[in-house]
Amino acid sequence: MTEPVHAGLNLLERSLLSDRIYSAYLLAGPGDAPREAARQFVRGLVCTGESPRPCDECTACRRSTDAEPLALDGSKGPYYRHVGDHSDLYWVERGTGDTRIRIDQIRELQNALRLQPEGEGRRAAVIAEAEWLNDEAQSALLRILEEPPPRTSFVLVTTHAAGLRATVRSRCQKLSFQPEEVNDLKDPEHSELIQRLREVGQVNVPGLLDWAEEYRGARAPAAAGVQTLLRVATSILHEQISTAVRQPDAEVDTALQTFKTLHDCRKALAQRNANPQMVAERALFALRDAWPT
Repeated sequence: MTEPVHAGLNLLERSLLSDRIYSAYLLAGPGDAPREAARQFVRGLVCTGESPRPCDECTACRRSTDAEPLALDGSKGPYYRHVGDHSDLYWVERGTGDTRIRIDQIRELQNALRLQPEGEGRRAAVIAEAEWLNDEAQSALLRILEEPPPRTSFVLVTTHAAGLRATVRSRCQKLSFQPEEVNDLKDPEHSELIQRLREVGQVNVPGLLDWAEEYRGARAPAAAGVQTLLRVATSILHEQISTAVRQPDAEVDTALQTFKTLHDCRKALAQRNANPQMVAERALFALRDAWPT
């Protein structure tokens, strides 16, 4: 089940009002909206005040307010932190400098949830950037989702739900967070990249290889750069396909195949420990074949 952004927020609010709480949620979409919605939702789960929840006035709400984030280290610990300093609210994400959420983080979360909660209320765990769970971590998480602890909810936050196994997604109530307006082609920050992409059909093979080499180095920033490349390229391609199909005898087969290739590149970048430079190469060569010269 997928809800648009406004309906998704309404569903979370209705869940809190009716106390009909699912054991797992999957909040998917770009930007900070899913992450902030997850934080507010779990705060509402432990809120003891009146509607709306969180009320920001009760003891639980004061304890779950923003605090200086604890830096995580997926290999050495700490493996998770709390939301504010509320002991029944857990937050897991990639450690500083890590490219994945590691199995040790999920195991430590599982161990923590075996302990008795502080009170008789609910507990919740947010797993931010869930698309970066490695295979072992996803397997461990799946076992928890299959037999969740009592009165405990898991909230997975992801940019691309496709980065998670279907078995994990199937155990979650899915909410899609799509902003009302997303137009990378009007973003001044991307103007140079847009110009380069519009001229990619004129770039020779050595030039494409040099371009892809710009995404070498530490994986996290390189992968983020390739994600931007893929997103902007997809926007341009969508624009060109929309224009072409309105013309008689338009040939769009190559462009549509390139559209699929860009989608596959995004999935590879999210699902596996793919080399960002190699993903960029694949995308750029596909775009060169589809772009008008």
